Amino acid sequence: MKRGRASGIDLFLEEGAYTTLAAAVSILVILALLFAIASGIWSMSRAGDTQVTADATSLAGANVVSSYHTAATVLDASVLSMGLAGLCVTGAGLVGLLIPGANAVAPETVDAGIRMLEARNKLATSASKGLKTLEQSLPFLIAANGSRVCAAQDGDKTTFSGTALAVPLASDSEFPALEGDQIATDDLEGVAGELDDAAQELAQASEQTAQEKEAAWLADCGSAGRNMQERAGRLSGLSAAENPDYASSITWDPEVALDRTRAYYAWRLAHDEPENGSVEAAADSAARKAFYRYAIEQFRDAHVTEANGTVASTVELLPRNTDEVRATPLYTERVWPTSNENEGLVLHYGAGCPGAQGAAGPQSALCDIDKGNVRECSECRFSVGDVGKVPAASTSIDNGFEFHLRAFTKALDEYVACRSKELKLEQAARGAAEGASSVFDKALEALSTRRPRIAPPGRYGVIAVVASGDISSPEAFDSQFAQTADLSRRGALSAAVLAPDEATDTNNVLASFFGSLEQRTGGGGAVGLIDDVMGLWGKLLMSYGDVSEGLSKLMDELTGGLSALGMGPIASWLSDRIDGAVRALGFEPVDLSSRKPVLTDSGKVLAHADVTSLTDVQRMIRSVPLGTTDPDAVLQALEYDVGEHLAAATFTVAEIPLPGGGTLPVTVKLSDVASLVGGGS
Repeated sequence: MKRGRASGIDLFLEEGAYTTLAAAVSILVILALLFAIASGIWSMSRAGDTQVTADATSLAGANVVSSYHTAATVLDASVLSMGLAGLCVTGAGLVGLLIPGANAVAPETVDAGIRMLEARNKLATSASKGLKTLEQSLPFLIAANGSRVCAAQDGDKTTFSGTALAVPLASDSEFPALEGDQIATDDLEGVAGELDDAAQELAQASEQTAQEKEAAWLADCGSAGRNMQERAGRLSGLSAAENPDYASSITWDPEVALDRTRAYYAWRLAHDEPENGSVEAAADSAARKAFYRYAIEQFRDAHVTEANGTVASTVELLPRNTDEVRATPLYTERVWPTSNENEGLVLHYGAGCPGAQGAAGPQSALCDIDKGNVRECSECRFSVGDVGKVPAASTSIDNGFEFHLRAFTKALDEYVACRSKELKLEQAARGAAEGASSVFDKALEALSTRRPRIAPPGRYGVIAVVASGDISSPEAFDSQFAQTADLSRRGALSAAVLAPDEATDTNNVLASFFGSLEQRTGGGGAVGLIDDVMGLWGKLLMSYGDVSEGLSKLMDELTGGLSALGMGPIASWLSDRIDGAVRALGFEPVDLSSRKPVLTDSGKVLAHADVTSLTDVQRMIRSVPLGTTDPDAVLQALEYDVGEHLAAATFTVAEIPLPGGGTLPVTVKLSDVASLVGGGS
């Protein structure tokens, strides 16, 4: 036994050292292990490649869903922001029609807003049709992109077949803004025309009213040199408070002239005295006092009132000569004393007349002299002519107060007539403004729909199914030390979902689109009251994430600019209505985060599957036909019916009509489905 064991060991060890045989055996063992390990590494690598290919396939399919999500968000943002911008511009134009400083350019602003609304209507129609068509083809596009990427993973002697499947297959998207009612631009044009006509008539009437008011003001205190205020100051002792001056007809009111007239005649009556001790002077003083008393009575309750849409004036012209005095109570009032003389009753200017020798008789009127009922006094010779000459001189030349009072009264009558017409036209303009406001509200209803629900096929994720056929190890591995490695059919499953990438000012689904928009449009240019209509659209477009905040800022800018021009009551009312209606829309913020594909647990995605064939994963993997890159063939084998689909190389989802001319296409390159939305995005 010892000799045999010793003889065996001696073959490998000799005098404490390895023999040649030992070295040879070691080399053979190492070679055998080396080839075996290399074959194992190759086998495991090929098996791992299948899973890597499945991961790439699922990510490629999810990338298509991401592209669709971007396209849908861009289109909804474009439709909403274009509609809101158009309505805000139109609303500003409608208000501007009622502002004298803006109504010349306001029609151009209204037209610009309506053109933008028409562009919005066209875009909504094309976008709705385009997104529906694209979404119907989305399952096939997901599968096609998955198959393309899967085939691209082919390596040396290794081919992969597979595709990506949308989970779920059915869509649950809703686009109320795209599918809702069209904005009735014809109605807006109609009410804008009616409002413009009413505003033009009102503006002309307002201008005429202002002219007549200015004429009355000029007669009272506005004209250089002589006027009522200047004459009252010269001919009476009125204080500055009783005889005020106004530098502008805008701040002046007709009541100022009436108060001045009342104060002036009261002072003249209280301070009138005969110029000397003659009978004639006494008679003249009596005539003046009679005229002053009559003027005080005429202006005591005289007023100009404006109520219930009408203007009324009780101010009448004072008589300017004897003939006109005969048409007044000055001629018929029985206020003059008489005396019984030998020739009969005689009328005197006063009881102190030297001609009154007989007993006092009844009071009489000046008209009684002309009727022969009384006689004219031979001493004072007082008659209607004495009263008539009081206003005759002061009314015929500009150094008399009555000259300017008469000019004021005539201008006041014209002012009242013009103002009455203006008030009627104001009512008509308010009615037109109410009509415009109602149509504007209806237009807003078309935009105040719910925000979109973007829920296309594949919204819960994408499942990739990949298989590869039998394969043998390379010839270099075929030796006496290791047998050829044969791998049978292999398969792998992978899942990908869309994860939000936090939105920033420069990283969101609209940032790149708006950058392209700026390059294509080059700005909007000045349009009426709005310097840059396209700029307004851009502001609303980029504030799509929080539309309410963007609208508030925009309306503050527009209403602030219009207020600076000086809005009248109707313009202010319409502005408040439009501003309130826009601010009351209350849009909820929209998530503008970009969606990026990420790998996930396939079980979580399969839980949402709505196709029965996806529930048997093993059967599904075995059903993948090997050696094909045709997604239709793979889908048929998997019993996954995606229905009709687009076959064109490039599909235009929608074309955004630019108000300045031209269009901005939003397209999807179906020839390279993995590409993000092209054209305008």
